[in-house]
Parts: sequence; structure tokens; C-alpha cells
Amino acid sequence: MTGPKKISTEAELARTLEHSVLSPAASRADIEAGCELARAYGVRAMVVQPYWLEHAVACLAGSEVLPVSVLAFPHGVSLPSAKAHEAERLAMLGAKEIDMVMNVSALKCRDYDAVASDIAGVVAASGVAVRVKVILETAFLIDDEIADACRIAQDAGAAFVKTSTGFGPGGATCEAVALMRRTVSDFVGVKASGGIRTLDDALKMLVCGADRIGTSATKKILDEMRAR
Repeated sequence: MTGPKKISTEAELARTLEHSVLSPAASRADIEAGCELARAYGVRAMVVQPYWLEHAVACLAGSEVLPVSVLAFPHGVSLPSAKAHEAERLAMLGAKEIDMVMNVSALKCRDYDAVASDIAGVVAASGVAVRVKVILETAFLIDDEIADACRIAQDAGAAFVKTSTGFGPGGATCEAVALMRRTVSDFVGVKASGGIRTLDDALKMLVCGADRIGTSATKKILDEMRAR
């Protein structure tokens, strides 16, 4: 996988977007509206909290939109056994991809074996049909730590590395995305997420090397693309 450098149509852009409804106060109506928007615009995926996954799967049935759940969100410091158990359940409930938060605390302590084991446990529990994205929360990390986290995630079987939860001290930056893209192999994707609210934001991240964009501003971004 390598980030697309040029997007020429609304449909091409839509296939890079993952629409997110992750507010802890989201209602059933919010989830249904998000699924309807995701279907109408033909985006790649719809990302929800675990509680809402089963409903999102039902709402997206018959579409090409992937149902995605977050895991250990937004802090990532759940017990590894709890993460693995929840990953198994999410796969059973119909998640096609799981966005897990890395144990940032363990990484900052340089307990790399713990970080790797945590990710590998989720990957194994998710099964071969479910891709795991590892959220690094790059705003907490210096460049060397971002690179280390990318290598650990790749070696542990992650399909993607992802910048941010959107609930941390900062969101995606072009610099972090470019570093992540340089560090992982072409077989691992890069997802930019956090603070991406305009068409220019999204296109910049794609140019910097992102393969996917996570955003709650899907309609605004794609309407801007249509108008442009």
C-alpha cells in the first residue's frame, strides 16, 4: 500500500474516507444517520464504538461500506487479555476492521515487548479476515518513538498504523504521516485521523502518504470536492 498522490474525483476521495461517529454521547439516531451518510457517499468505512457495532453492521448490510469498531478507545491501557477478548467479540459481531489504541504508556517506558504482545494478541484474536489498525496517538510521541511504534505494529501483524484517536492532545500532522509511511513497508497502510475537517486537510494527508482518512466531517469534505 502506498498513499495516493492525486485524487481526481469525488468517488476516489470517498473510497479513502472512514466516517467516524465516536462521541461517547452518540445516540442510536446519530449512528443511523452516520450509516446513511456513509452509504450515500460511498465511503470506505464507518467507525463506531463497540456498543454500536452490531447496529452499524445491520444498518450497513448490503452496502460496500466496511463496519469498523474501535478498541480500548481512547487511552489504550486496558489489560491485554481484555483487549484480545473484546477483539474476538467484535470480529464475531461483524467488524471488518478494528482500530485498537496502542499502549502508549508502555511504549513511553520502552517496554517494547509488552507493546508488541498487546498488538499481536489483538491481531490473533481478530482472525485472518479482520484487519487491525494500531492507533499510535502521535501527539504524545517524539519521532523516534513514532518510528519504533510503527515497526513494532508491523512486526506484530497490524494491517495499518494510524495517527490519532481525535481525543488526544493533537491530531494528524503531515510530518507524522510522512514518517509513518517511510517507516512501514508497502504492505502496511497509513491512516491519518484527528482534526481533518476540510478538503484541503484530507488532500494534504493523502499527498503526505496516507492511504485512509478518518474524519467526522465526511459530508463537508466530499461536498467541497463536488463543488470544486
